[in-house]
Amino acid sequence: MFEHITANEIAGYTVGALLVCATISAPKIDSFISVSQRRSLNMCTRCGNLKVVSCTKCKGSGAIKEEAFTFNLVDESYQSSSRPKSQSICMKCKGTGRFRCRECFKSP
Repeated sequence: MFEHITANEIAGYTVGALLVCATISAPKIDSFISVSQRRSLNMCTRCGNLKVVSCTKCKGSGAIKEEAFTFNLVDESYQSSSRPKSQSICMKCKGTGRFRCRECFKSP
């Protein structure tokens, strides 16, 4: 099955697999680095002394799109604005897009 694969192809597949693994693990590595930097600067490890944390459901926007994923070949900026996009207010954060940081406002 693999008689016709050259060393260059094997190297290419290996590099491709490593890039996929690095892409998948990048958010976890970034989170680890930011927490360690905040800890070394005596900042809140959750919010970085901003005192607020963005909502996980709406990702800080305060609204949730109700449409399912659709694929359009025409860019949204070229479409007419007569078709409104249906959005609803996020019920988790009540449309604010953020919460008070629990770590900063702990009761003693």
